[in-house]
Amino acid sequence: MSEQIEQKHEEFRETYLKIQNEISKRIVGQKEVIEGVLICLMTGGHALLEGVPGLGKTLLIRTLKEVLDLEYQRIQFTPDLMPSDIVGTTIVAEDETGNKFFEFQPGPIFANLVLADEINRSTPKTQSALLEAMQEKSVTVSGQHRPLDLPFFVMATQNPLEMEGTYPLPEAQLDRFFFKLKVEYPTLDELDLVMERTTQSEMPSVDKVCDGTKIYELEQIVREILISEDVRRYALRIVMGTHPETDDAPEKTKKYVRYGSSPRGAQAIILASKVRAILDGRYNVAREDIQTVVLPSLRHRILLSFEGQAERIDPDDIIHHILEVVD
Repeated sequence: MSEQIEQKHEEFRETYLKIQNEISKRIVGQKEVIEGVLICLMTGGHALLEGVPGLGKTLLIRTLKEVLDLEYQRIQFTPDLMPSDIVGTTIVAEDETGNKFFEFQPGPIFANLVLADEINRSTPKTQSALLEAMQEKSVTVSGQHRPLDLPFFVMATQNPLEMEGTYPLPEAQLDRFFFKLKVEYPTLDELDLVMERTTQSEMPSVDKVCDGTKIYELEQIVREILISEDVRRYALRIVMGTHPETDDAPEKTKKYVRYGSSPRGAQAIILASKVRAILDGRYNVAREDIQTVVLPSLRHRILLSFEGQAERIDPDDIIHHILEVVD
C-alpha cells in the first residue's frame, strides 16, 4: 500500500473523528445516529431520522453546520407548504429606470445543508419537490434548469407514522434516502447530562473542522476503497433476500414482505461499508462492515405485505433474519 494512500486514509479518519468529537460536545449519546449522518455526508447521500419530537434531531444538524463551513437552511414542513416555498419562484422585479424584468428568488433548497423538519407533515406534492432535488441535485423553475451547490446534504426528520396528521412518504420516495436512522429516547444518565448541558446560561461551543471542498475530497477517498467479489456478492445476496419472489428468499421474507429493496439499497450498503473499513484502519471491505450498515440501508426499502402490516412486523426483524440465513 503506497504512502500516499495511507496518508489519505489517515486524513479521512482524523477529519471524521474531529467532526464526531465536536458534535458530541452538544449531542448526548446517539452514537449510531451521529455516525449514520456522517456516513451519509461523506458518501453524497441523504439521511432520514425518525423519532418523537425533542430528541435533538434539529440540534444535530445545526451543530453540524457550525462544525462545517457550509451554508445551512431549515425548512419546517407544514400542510400548507407549497413546492415554490422550497425550490423558489420567479417574480417580476423593477430596476432603477422603471423597467420590469423577471428575477429568480431562490428557495431554501439552495444551501449545502438542508434540514427538512417533520417532512411527513406536508402533502405529497411538496414532499416530491424536495425529493426530486435530492436525487437530481438540481431544480427546474419556469423551464430553467438550476444546479444546486455541492456538497448538498438533506437531513429529513419525521415523526413515527402512528402519530396523527402525517402524510407517510411513498416507498419510491423513501428510496431516495441513503439511510433511515432511528432516534431512540435517552437513558436516565443521558437525560441527566442533556439537562445539565441545556439548562445552563450557554450551550457548549464547537469549533469549525473543515469546509465543503474537504468533504468532497473525503467522498472521493471512500470510493477508492476496494471490495472483493466475494464480499460484494455477500451484500447482494442480503439485498436479494428482501425479495419474496426469489427462490433463495427466507421464509419470513416470503410471508411478510411484498416488495424488497431496490438497487439503491445495495449501493448504500457497499458505500457505507467502505467508510466503516476506513474508520477501522483497513483498505478493503469485510463482511463485518456489511453487517454493520445493513439495517439503516434497508429498513426503509422493505414494503411489508398486508399480513406483515397486520402483525406489526418490524422490517428490522426481517433484516436480522436474512443476516442469519445468508452465508
